[in-house]
Amino acid sequence: MSEYNTIIVERKDAVEWVTLNRPEQLNTLSMGLVDELRDYFTQVASRLDIRVVVLKAQGRAFCAGADLSGEGFDGEASAQLIYNMQKRIGNIYRAMRSCPQVIISLVQGAACGGGFSLVLASDIRIAGESAKMNAAYIKAGFSACDMGCSYFLPRMIGASRAAQYMYTGRFIYAKQALQHGLVAEVVADEQLPAAAQPWIDDMLRTTPIGLRMTKEGLNQNLDAQGLEAAMALEDRQQALTALTADCREAQQAFFEKREPVFEDR
Repeated sequence: MSEYNTIIVERKDAVEWVTLNRPEQLNTLSMGLVDELRDYFTQVASRLDIRVVVLKAQGRAFCAGADLSGEGFDGEASAQLIYNMQKRIGNIYRAMRSCPQVIISLVQGAACGGGFSLVLASDIRIAGESAKMNAAYIKAGFSACDMGCSYFLPRMIGASRAAQYMYTGRFIYAKQALQHGLVAEVVADEQLPAAAQPWIDDMLRTTPIGLRMTKEGLNQNLDAQGLEAAMALEDRQQALTALTADCREAQQAFFEKREPVFEDR
Protein backbone atom coordinates (compact mmCIF):
# COMPACT_ATOMS: atom_id res chain seq x y z
CA MET A 1 0.00 0.00 0.00
CA SER A 2 1.45 3.38 -0.96
CA GLU A 3 -1.32 5.40 0.66
CA TYR A 4 -3.07 4.79 3.96
CA ASN A 5 -6.53 5.77 5.16
CA THR A 6 -6.46 4.78 8.83
CA ILE A 7 -2.86 5.59 9.75
CA ILE A 8 -0.71 8.67 9.20
CA VAL A 9 2.99 8.15 8.47
CA GLU A 10 5.36 11.10 8.93
CA ARG A 11 9.11 10.88 8.45
CA LYS A 12 11.63 12.91 10.42
CA ASP A 13 15.17 11.99 9.37
CA ALA A 14 15.71 8.30 10.26
CA VAL A 15 12.48 8.11 12.30
CA GLU A 16 8.92 7.49 11.18
CA TRP A 17 6.00 8.53 13.36
CA VAL A 18 2.96 6.31 12.73
CA THR A 19 -0.35 7.61 14.05
CA LEU A 20 -3.51 5.52 14.43
CA ASN A 21 -6.17 7.74 12.89
CA ARG A 22 -9.65 6.50 13.82
CA PRO A 23 -10.19 8.78 16.83
CA GLU A 24 -13.98 8.77 16.70
CA GLN A 25 -13.91 4.96 16.91
CA LEU A 26 -11.25 5.06 19.67
CA ASN A 27 -8.80 3.69 17.09
CA THR A 28 -10.40 0.25 17.27
CA LEU A 29 -8.92 -2.35 14.96
CA SER A 30 -11.11 -2.44 11.90
CA MET A 31 -9.97 -4.77 9.15
CA GLY A 32 -8.82 -1.70 7.23
CA LEU A 33 -6.60 -0.59 10.11
CA VAL A 34 -5.38 -4.16 10.61
CA ASP A 35 -4.30 -4.47 6.98
CA GLU A 36 -2.62 -1.08 6.94
CA LEU A 37 -0.63 -1.74 10.13
CA ARG A 38 0.42 -5.15 8.85
CA ASP A 39 1.44 -3.64 5.52
CA TYR A 40 3.40 -0.84 7.14
CA PHE A 41 5.40 -3.00 9.54
CA THR A 42 6.06 -5.58 6.83
CA GLN A 43 7.42 -3.12 4.29
CA VAL A 44 9.41 -0.97 6.71
CA ALA A 45 11.47 -4.02 7.65
CA SER A 46 13.48 -3.76 4.41
CA ARG A 47 14.15 -0.01 4.74
CA LEU A 48 17.58 0.54 6.24
CA ASP A 49 17.03 4.32 6.09
CA ILE A 50 14.45 4.07 8.91
CA ARG A 51 15.96 3.18 12.28
CA VAL A 52 13.15 3.96 14.76
CA VAL A 53 9.35 3.84 14.49
CA VAL A 54 7.16 5.76 16.94
CA LEU A 55 3.61 4.41 17.22
CA LYS A 56 1.01 6.80 18.63
CA ALA A 57 -2.67 7.63 18.24
CA GLN A 58 -5.09 10.48 17.60
CA GLY A 59 -7.80 11.22 20.13
CA ARG A 60 -8.45 10.14 23.69
CA ALA A 61 -7.64 6.43 23.29
CA PHE A 62 -4.57 4.65 22.00
CA CYS A 63 -6.54 1.67 20.70
CA ALA A 64 -9.65 0.25 22.37
CA GLY A 65 -9.20 -3.19 20.83
CA ALA A 66 -11.01 -4.97 18.04
CA ASP A 67 -13.88 -3.31 16.22
CA LEU A 68 -16.61 -5.62 17.54
CA SER A 69 -19.10 -4.22 15.07
CA GLY A 70 -17.04 -5.50 12.15
CA GLU A 71 -16.37 -8.71 10.29
CA GLY A 72 -16.31 -11.93 12.30
CA PHE A 73 -18.13 -10.66 15.40
CA ASP A 74 -21.75 -11.17 14.31
CA GLY A 75 -22.06 -14.65 15.83
CA GLU A 76 -22.46 -16.22 12.38
CA ALA A 77 -18.79 -16.71 11.50
CA SER A 78 -17.39 -20.15 10.75
CA ALA A 79 -14.36 -21.59 12.50
CA GLN A 80 -12.35 -21.14 9.30
CA LEU A 81 -13.32 -17.46 9.03
CA ILE A 82 -12.39 -16.82 12.65
CA TYR A 83 -9.08 -18.65 12.26
CA ASN A 84 -8.23 -16.66 9.13
CA MET A 85 -9.14 -13.43 10.89
CA GLN A 86 -6.94 -14.38 13.85
CA LYS A 87 -3.99 -14.89 11.51
CA ARG A 88 -4.77 -11.67 9.66
CA ILE A 89 -4.72 -9.58 12.84
CA GLY A 90 -1.89 -11.53 14.45
CA ASN A 91 0.41 -10.80 11.53
CA ILE A 92 0.65 -7.20 12.79
CA TYR A 93 2.45 -8.33 15.94
CA ARG A 94 4.63 -10.83 14.09
CA ALA A 95 5.70 -8.06 11.72
CA MET A 96 6.39 -5.68 14.61
CA ARG A 97 8.70 -8.15 16.31
CA SER A 98 10.49 -9.24 13.14
CA CYS A 99 11.16 -5.78 11.73
CA PRO A 100 14.66 -4.56 12.69
CA GLN A 101 13.57 -1.05 13.64
CA VAL A 102 13.08 -0.19 17.31
CA ILE A 103 9.40 0.57 17.98
CA ILE A 104 8.43 3.10 20.64
CA SER A 105 4.76 3.23 21.60
CA LEU A 106 3.23 6.35 23.15
CA VAL A 107 0.12 5.36 25.06
CA GLN A 108 -2.69 7.65 26.13
CA GLY A 109 -6.12 6.55 27.29
CA ALA A 110 -7.29 3.01 26.71
CA ALA A 111 -5.09 0.32 25.17
CA CYS A 112 -7.31 -2.75 25.30
CA GLY A 113 -7.20 -6.21 23.78
CA GLY A 114 -5.49 -5.96 20.41
CA GLY A 115 -4.49 -2.41 21.31
CA PHE A 116 -2.78 -3.71 24.44
CA SER A 117 -0.90 -6.17 22.23
CA LEU A 118 0.29 -3.29 20.04
CA VAL A 119 1.85 -1.83 23.18
CA LEU A 120 3.33 -5.16 24.26
CA ALA A 121 4.82 -5.84 20.81
CA SER A 122 6.68 -2.53 20.95
CA ASP A 123 10.25 -2.32 22.21
CA ILE A 124 9.90 0.74 24.46
CA ARG A 125 6.67 1.98 25.99
CA ILE A 126 5.97 5.46 27.35
CA ALA A 127 2.64 6.05 29.09
CA GLY A 128 0.63 9.21 29.40
CA GLU A 129 -1.00 9.83 32.77
CA SER A 130 -4.36 8.76 31.31
CA ALA A 131 -3.09 5.40 30.07
CA LYS A 132 -4.89 2.23 31.08
CA MET A 133 -4.24 -1.17 29.52
CA ASN A 134 -5.90 -4.55 29.79
CA ALA A 135 -6.31 -8.00 28.27
CA ALA A 136 -9.87 -7.16 27.32
CA TYR A 137 -10.32 -10.37 25.36
CA ILE A 138 -11.56 -12.17 28.47
CA LYS A 139 -14.12 -9.42 29.12
CA ALA A 140 -15.62 -10.05 25.68
CA GLY A 141 -16.10 -13.77 26.29
CA PHE A 142 -12.86 -15.01 24.77
CA SER A 143 -9.65 -16.35 26.28
CA ALA A 144 -7.21 -13.71 27.48
CA CYS A 145 -4.52 -15.64 25.59
CA ASP A 146 -4.72 -13.73 22.32
CA MET A 147 -2.55 -11.69 19.95
CA GLY A 148 0.69 -12.58 21.72
CA CYS A 149 -0.50 -11.41 25.14
CA SER A 150 0.25 -14.77 26.79
CA TYR A 151 3.77 -14.61 25.36
CA PHE A 152 4.65 -10.95 25.92
CA LEU A 153 3.05 -10.10 29.26
CA PRO A 154 4.54 -12.80 31.54
CA ARG A 155 7.99 -12.12 30.09
CA MET A 156 7.62 -8.43 30.90
CA ILE A 157 6.01 -8.42 34.33
CA GLY A 158 6.29 -12.05 35.50
CA ALA A 159 3.91 -14.98 35.28
CA SER A 160 2.14 -14.30 38.58
CA ARG A 161 1.29 -10.69 37.81
CA ALA A 162 0.35 -11.57 34.25
CA ALA A 163 -2.09 -14.18 35.57
CA GLN A 164 -3.75 -11.60 37.82
CA TYR A 165 -4.47 -9.28 34.91
CA MET A 166 -5.28 -11.93 32.34
CA TYR A 167 -7.69 -13.92 34.53
CA THR A 168 -9.65 -10.80 35.46
CA GLY A 169 -9.26 -8.34 32.60
CA ARG A 170 -8.37 -5.69 35.18
CA PHE A 171 -6.75 -2.51 33.96
CA ILE A 172 -3.08 -1.75 34.44
CA TYR A 173 -2.99 2.00 35.02
CA ALA A 174 -0.02 4.19 34.16
CA LYS A 175 1.55 4.25 37.64
CA GLN A 176 1.10 0.49 38.04
CA ALA A 177 2.66 -0.08 34.63
CA LEU A 178 5.68 1.94 35.73
CA GLN A 179 5.97 0.01 38.98
CA HIS A 180 5.81 -3.28 37.06
CA GLY A 181 8.49 -2.14 34.62
CA LEU A 182 6.03 -2.39 31.75
CA VAL A 183 6.63 1.22 30.68
CA ALA A 184 9.81 3.28 30.71
CA GLU A 185 8.20 6.41 32.13
CA VAL A 186 4.92 8.21 32.75
CA VAL A 187 4.40 11.77 31.56
CA ALA A 188 1.52 14.14 30.95
CA ASP A 189 -0.36 13.09 27.82
CA GLU A 190 0.65 16.20 25.91
CA GLN A 191 4.32 15.51 26.70
CA LEU A 192 4.41 12.06 25.09
CA PRO A 193 6.15 13.03 21.81
CA ALA A 194 8.72 15.12 23.69
CA ALA A 195 9.36 12.25 26.10
CA ALA A 196 10.17 9.94 23.18
CA GLN A 197 12.84 12.25 21.77
CA PRO A 198 15.67 11.56 24.26
CA TRP A 199 15.24 7.82 23.69
CA ILE A 200 15.34 8.39 19.93
CA ASP A 201 18.43 10.60 20.21
CA ASP A 202 20.29 7.97 22.25
CA MET A 203 19.45 5.23 19.76
CA LEU A 204 20.51 7.32 16.77
CA ARG A 205 23.93 7.67 18.41
CA THR A 206 24.39 3.90 18.10
CA THR A 207 25.55 2.22 14.91
CA PRO A 208 22.66 1.26 12.63
CA ILE A 209 23.71 -2.38 12.38
CA GLY A 210 24.42 -2.55 16.12
CA LEU A 211 20.90 -1.38 16.92
CA ARG A 212 19.30 -3.79 14.45
CA MET A 213 21.31 -6.72 15.73
CA THR A 214 20.52 -5.85 19.34
CA LYS A 215 16.80 -6.12 18.64
CA GLU A 216 17.33 -9.37 16.78
CA GLY A 217 19.49 -10.77 19.58
CA LEU A 218 17.01 -9.85 22.29
CA ASN A 219 14.19 -11.48 20.34
CA GLN A 220 16.16 -14.67 19.78
CA ASN A 221 17.57 -14.95 23.28
CA LEU A 222 14.24 -14.54 25.05
CA ASP A 223 13.72 -18.15 24.00
CA ALA A 224 17.33 -19.32 24.07
CA GLN A 225 17.82 -22.88 25.31
CA GLY A 226 20.51 -21.78 27.71
CA LEU A 227 23.51 -19.54 28.31
CA GLU A 228 25.65 -21.26 25.68
CA ALA A 229 23.02 -20.76 22.96
CA ALA A 230 22.59 -17.11 23.92
CA MET A 231 26.31 -16.42 23.96
CA ALA A 232 26.86 -18.21 20.65
CA LEU A 233 24.53 -15.71 19.00
CA GLU A 234 26.21 -12.82 20.80
CA ASP A 235 29.66 -13.96 19.65
CA ARG A 236 28.57 -14.01 16.01
CA GLN A 237 26.93 -10.59 16.27
CA GLN A 238 30.03 -9.06 17.82
CA ALA A 239 32.30 -10.56 15.17
CA LEU A 240 30.10 -9.13 12.41
CA THR A 241 29.71 -5.65 13.90
CA ALA A 242 33.43 -5.38 14.72
CA LEU A 243 34.26 -5.52 11.02
CA THR A 244 32.04 -2.57 10.03
CA ALA A 245 33.26 0.93 9.24
CA ASP A 246 30.62 2.30 11.59
CA CYS A 247 32.10 0.37 14.51
CA ARG A 248 35.47 1.99 13.86
CA GLU A 249 33.77 5.38 13.54
CA ALA A 250 31.97 4.90 16.87
CA GLN A 251 35.24 4.16 18.64
CA GLN A 252 37.07 7.05 17.00
CA ALA A 253 34.25 9.48 17.83
CA PHE A 254 34.35 8.31 21.46
CA PHE A 255 38.06 9.04 21.79
CA GLU A 256 37.72 12.36 19.95
CA LYS A 257 34.72 13.34 22.11
CA ARG A 258 32.45 14.14 19.16
CA GLU A 259 29.20 12.90 17.68
CA PRO A 260 29.69 9.91 15.35
CA VAL A 261 28.75 10.05 11.68
CA PHE A 262 27.48 6.67 10.50
CA GLU A 263 27.18 5.39 6.93
CA ASP A 264 25.66 1.96 7.74
CA ARG A 265 28.55 -0.02 6.31
